[in-house]
Amino acid sequence: MVKSMTGYGRAVETVNGREFTVELRSVNNRYLDCSVKLPRSLSFAEEAVKQAVKATISRGKVDVFISVHSEGAADVKITLNAAMVEGYLAAMKQMVSDYGVQDDISVSVISRMPEVFTVEKPEVDEEQLLADLMSVVQKALASYDAMRAAEGRALEADLRSRGNTILELVAQVEAGNGQTVIDYRTRLENKLKEVLANTAIDESRILTEAAIFADKVAVDEETVRLRSHLEQMNQMLTTGGAIGRKLDFLLQEMNREANTTGSKCSDVRLARIVVDIKAELEKIREQTQNIE
Repeated sequence: MVKSMTGYGRAVETVNGREFTVELRSVNNRYLDCSVKLPRSLSFAEEAVKQAVKATISRGKVDVFISVHSEGAADVKITLNAAMVEGYLAAMKQMVSDYGVQDDISVSVISRMPEVFTVEKPEVDEEQLLADLMSVVQKALASYDAMRAAEGRALEADLRSRGNTILELVAQVEAGNGQTVIDYRTRLENKLKEVLANTAIDESRILTEAAIFADKVAVDEETVRLRSHLEQMNQMLTTGGAIGRKLDFLLQEMNREANTTGSKCSDVRLARIVVDIKAELEKIREQTQNIE
């Protein structure tokens, strides 16, 4: 199956009292570049998330956004460190007494002092937390992959259609190329008759010149290779997988054959057909940039 490098997926699920939200989005990139943004409480899970992405995606710039909301936040206990508060108060009152500074002691002032509060958090089973998170990550990846597959099917259909268009144009070039040789021989024969008037024309010389011209403008090798490359492209599309780079290399070869064909076409009409072939190849190249 052919897949696009661009896609989006999202999953939201509550597991064991925690609501996880996982979003993935990607754009084209030559290689796999994965960035994971997640809360500090889940920082230990970053590598596991990247490995899950790597198992699903081989190419593209992928951004993963993870957030978590814990319904068990009430389990966190915050207590007042009375000894610390009394120490701060005593020191502040001493400061007022000794230095005559303004007495602006308040709750907001004291609460900003270090270690005034003691925060007790329940112990977290990181192994279970990771398992819970990864179950949601997998669902987001499935959603993301489904979108890439849908776009991939559209890309595949477009590439096959353009490939068929090129084959039709190649057939026109092949047919026109044979006619070009016939036209050349006719023009050559007429020119000789005009120049030599009543003098007998050397038929063997005409045949030789026509053969030389035919060899010069022959595009059989190029069109056969171009057809072969198009067949190879169709096979790649059928096989699927990460074929984007292979298609890039194959298109370079197809462009080379098209350029050589164009350089051999002396007929203006055929030259225009070759331009159309190159235009279709360029459209295929642009689409290939989106394929994984």
